[in-house]
Amino acid sequence: MSGRDLFCQPRRIGRGAALTLVFASVLVAGAATGSFDDSGRKSATPPGRTAQAGHQEDVADAAAEAMADGKSPVEAAERAVSRSGDRWGAVYSQGEYEEFEEALDGQYTGVGLWARRERDGRIEVTRVQSGSPAATAGIRRGDRLRSVDGHRVDGRPVTEVVSLLRGDATDADAGTTVDLGLQRGTRAWSETLRRARLSTDSVSVRELPGGVTVIKVAAFTKGSGDLVRTAVTDAPVDDGIVLDLRGNSGGLVTEAVTAASAFLDAGLVATYDVNGDQRALHADPGGDTTRPLVALVDGGTMSAAELLTGALQDRGRAVVVGSRTFGKGSVQMPSRLPGGSVAELTVGHYRTPSGRSVDARGITPDLEVEEGALERAATVLSGLGDPS
Repeated sequence: MSGRDLFCQPRRIGRGAALTLVFASVLVAGAATGSFDDSGRKSATPPGRTAQAGHQEDVADAAAEAMADGKSPVEAAERAVSRSGDRWGAVYSQGEYEEFEEALDGQYTGVGLWARRERDGRIEVTRVQSGSPAATAGIRRGDRLRSVDGHRVDGRPVTEVVSLLRGDATDADAGTTVDLGLQRGTRAWSETLRRARLSTDSVSVRELPGGVTVIKVAAFTKGSGDLVRTAVTDAPVDDGIVLDLRGNSGGLVTEAVTAASAFLDAGLVATYDVNGDQRALHADPGGDTTRPLVALVDGGTMSAAELLTGALQDRGRAVVVGSRTFGKGSVQMPSRLPGGSVAELTVGHYRTPSGRSVDARGITPDLEVEEGALERAATVLSGLGDPS
């Protein structure tokens, strides 16, 4: 298991919807800010009390009753969601949801460390963000993280370690300090770092030999769609592209549609329903439809990343290589509960342009590969012909 002090995974991580960047958590926000075109907006609210609307009311009522009785509205709402059988439903405290939205905006407060727990329980630094407080302090990949603010971290879930690094318990802001106990080989030492406001690096680009540009999208945070389009435009004219979506757990739907627009010349990206109302998402015109393209996926490719993969596959724009994707194709909408917490409850599902449902099924690659997937993707790309 791995993590970083960026996307602090909610404590109720056992639930599917509590995965860090779920697909439709911001569908409502997208519509409210005009991120969807007219064809994607809701036409009318069907009369009567739908099952989904009833579900929302039940959760809200449970939270209100708990508050009136002096009990935790969050815990009461969680129990109501659990009883409903909503596989992807989740309840967030006000602070957790603010962190969630902050992460989707592409910024976070932290020290710039990625970490993972080894089999023996040790916490190892796997990456240090350039220019971050951790980088300035000289912390390196492979260093062992022994403690955070005096709390030993061996054996703890990475999500808890991330929470300590961010200072979630005290709502720590940029400028607050955190004391780290570290070890490199036989050397053990301590560092006091000052948390900072950092930007995510959700899109990265690199060149491989043989005319291959790899565009890696780690998550669909704010601005990532435009970064994909810029990367396509800036790639050498003779290069084919590997769009690496492995481990991409989703994010902002509008950003995934913008990324699709880099490779499509208008047309349908996906359809979805909200409480029975059908809506559609369309790519912008003018995308690059000539470059050879391979989409690289795995079991960690989720939700908005699956939406993009399905669109490219259905429309014959990309060869999909890798392993079957996660299968998160349901739509959640956030609603504020008494006490300030937020419930995200399932209200519908999305489908690929050909009408395929993704939820609980995932997307099957055109070429299934487990080991050496990137190398195989580059080989497939070379056989797709020149972009001319």
